[in-house]
Amino acid sequence: MIKHIVLFKLADEAEGNPKAVNAAIIKQRLEALKDSIPEILKMEVSINHPDSPTGNHDIMLDSEFKNLDDLQTYIEHPEHQKVGGFIVKVRTERAAIDYEF
Repeated sequence: MIKHIVLFKLADEAEGNPKAVNAAIIKQRLEALKDSIPEILKMEVSINHPDSPTGNHDIMLDSEFKNLDDLQTYIEHPEHQKVGGFIVKVRTERAAIDYEF
């Protein structure tokens, strides 16, 4: 099993939206991928608490896949690419880790 965790920091404003709106859009769009990409075994998207320290990341994606091939299928999937296209426009930082468990 592969755990895929990604953290994003978002711009205060991007694509005509404040950070909180973009975070909600990202959460909704990522979670919708579970319905179109069968390789996703588990996916949870969390938004950082608004009163947390300012240095924190804004969104965490925590997902699980059977193996690295399934993770790669997810990454290359056209629906994931659409979501990623939006995220790139509104994020300022990204950090990720993939590990076997």
